[in-house]
Amino acid sequence: MKSMENPSPADRTARDFELPQSFLRAVGTMRRLRAPGGCPWDREQTFQSLRRFSLEEAYEVVDAVEREDWPGLKDELGDLLLQVLFYAEMAQEAGLFGLRDVIDTLNEKLVRRHPHVFAQEHAENAEQVVANWESIKREERAAKNQGAPTPLLDAVPRAMPALMEAGKLGSKAAAVGFDWPEAAPVVEKLREEIAELEQAMVLPDAAARSHAVEEELGDLLFTAASLARHSKLQPELVLRGANAKFRRRFGALEAMAEASLESLSAEELDRLWTRVKAEERSSPA
Repeated sequence: MKSMENPSPADRTARDFELPQSFLRAVGTMRRLRAPGGCPWDREQTFQSLRRFSLEEAYEVVDAVEREDWPGLKDELGDLLLQVLFYAEMAQEAGLFGLRDVIDTLNEKLVRRHPHVFAQEHAENAEQVVANWESIKREERAAKNQGAPTPLLDAVPRAMPALMEAGKLGSKAAAVGFDWPEAAPVVEKLREEIAELEQAMVLPDAAARSHAVEEELGDLLFTAASLARHSKLQPELVLRGANAKFRRRFGALEAMAEASLESLSAEELDRLWTRVKAEERSSPA
C-alpha cells in the first residue's frame, strides 16, 4: 500500500473523491448529536456558549503548527471543523442558514477576492494581492450597506484577543495611508510612550497614577503591535514566541536550581536566569 505522507497528484485526486462521503458522515453525526435523543451536552449548547470553545480550538491549531506537531495538527483541525459544523447545524435549526450556504458563500468569496487568478486583474506580488483584497472587502461592505459608508474599523471584531486586534486595527488604518512610513519612527514613538509611562508612574495621587499607568501602558502595547506590523510580523505570534521562550528558560532554571525556587533569593534567581540565557546562547542552534 502506497504511503500517503507524500501523495502523488493522482493519489490526491483519488482521495478527493472520498471527501464528500467523509464530510457528509461528519455532518450526519453532528445532526444526530443535536437531535432529540442525542447528546445532552451538545443539545444544550448555544451560539453564545460555543464562543469559548471556538477560540480554544483555534489556538490549539496555532499551537500544533508552532510545535510542528503534524499528527496533532490533523486532530486539532478536525476539532476546528467541528465548530463550523456545530454553528451551521444550530443556524439550520433556527432557520437562519445552512451548511450549504456557508460553503457556497466561501466559494463565491474565494473567486471574487482573487480576480488575479479567476479574472483579468493582475497582482505582481503578495502586497498587491493584500491591497486588492482590502479594496474588494470595502466594496463588499458598501454593497451590504446599500452604499452607505461603513466605518473602516468596524470590520475588525472586538472579541478577538487584544494584541491581535491592535495589529488588525493598525493594518486597516494603514490601508488608507494612516500610518508611519517606516519602522524607525515607530521606534521613536515607543521611546515617547515609555517616557510618558515613566511620568505616569510617579504621579502623587494613587487613583490618578493607576489610571494614567493603565492608559500609557496600553499606548505602549499598541505601538509595539505597530512595530511588529512594520517588521512584517504578527504581534500575537511574536508574543506567543516570547511566551514559549520564557517557558523554556524558566523550565531550565527550575532544573538547574539545587533548592526549591521559593527558598532562593531574588539575587540567586537572577544569577540562575543569567546562566540559563548564557548557556542557551552558547549552545548550537
